[in-house]
Amino acid sequence: MASVPRGTAPRVHGTIILSYDRLMKWKPRNLRELGQMVVGDVTHFHRRSSKYITEFFEDCDLEFVHRGETRPTWAAERIEEILAMPHASATAMPDAFVRVIRRLLDRGEVVDDDAERSLALAALNITLAREGWEAFYDDHGTAQIKHIATNTVAQMANPHRPFTPSELERRDQLVAFLRQCSEDELIEDVLLPLFRQLGFHRITAAGHKDKALEYGKDVWMKYTLPTLHVLYFGIQAKKGKLDSSGVSTSNVAEIHNQITMMLGHEIFDPELSRRVLVDHAFIVAGGEITKQARNWIGNKLDASKRSQVMFMDRDDILNLFVVNNLPLPKGALPAASSWDLDDDVPF
Repeated sequence: MASVPRGTAPRVHGTIILSYDRLMKWKPRNLRELGQMVVGDVTHFHRRSSKYITEFFEDCDLEFVHRGETRPTWAAERIEEILAMPHASATAMPDAFVRVIRRLLDRGEVVDDDAERSLALAALNITLAREGWEAFYDDHGTAQIKHIATNTVAQMANPHRPFTPSELERRDQLVAFLRQCSEDELIEDVLLPLFRQLGFHRITAAGHKDKALEYGKDVWMKYTLPTLHVLYFGIQAKKGKLDSSGVSTSNVAEIHNQITMMLGHEIFDPELSRRVLVDHAFIVAGGEITKQARNWIGNKLDASKRSQVMFMDRDDILNLFVVNNLPLPKGALPAASSWDLDDDVPF
């Protein structure tokens, strides 16, 4: 039986011992090739000097600084460190490695005549395939990586992990935006990009001009399971806090009526040319959803509908938005500084 390194927690299946740490131990040849791609010593990838190698890893939220070491060797060692970072399972990659792959395949960096980065993708996949992985572009042009044997896409968003200082700054900017944005801005500028990034598709927003035709939902969308079965979701979004405490429950009572209407009304799926029912409902708030509000809605719904309702409050939105590295809405960006002509020239 194969020996297990000290400190590794193996999983035993009969006489086979699986160790996730050992499964992420890549062959030196493949590490060298990835290092060469990072520094651009191979075709189809930008050549990077010491400064730009450091900037590459900064873009991946990694604090690696190149100080003149042999470029491809140093980069390969950093890739090995990244692969040794924690990961959820044998078919999941460390978050940092997914960011490296997306940075390598950024379509904004055209090399020679490879405008779609298809040649870079093919070169990278030769290396990844030896370790059982494959990179690809999703429908939105974002690079993804999947485990070939299980066809599982490596997810990189863990909203419960500690945030970096730069991520905390972006989170604070988004908090300020949610405090002053309208309900339509919450939907259009925050929720739609977020759910697209999370893998939902055919996302359709009603908007205020179609309120009479909403039937309780601001947005409907669909999600395809790995088995190719499709689930339909509706979103009822509110800008502020949802609360049922105090003398009035009109806030959550309105939500309850809209959720009941949403789950009982069919939507038309143009891809299937037929009407379908919403399977699950998201109640999304740009503020807090109090425990009293959750309990009030849960008590009003029958047991079957209760299992169809999910809540997402401001903290959920903020954490998911930040860990998925989505660009901030224009209204959340700091105003550009300008010179005051009345000020003295600083010299």
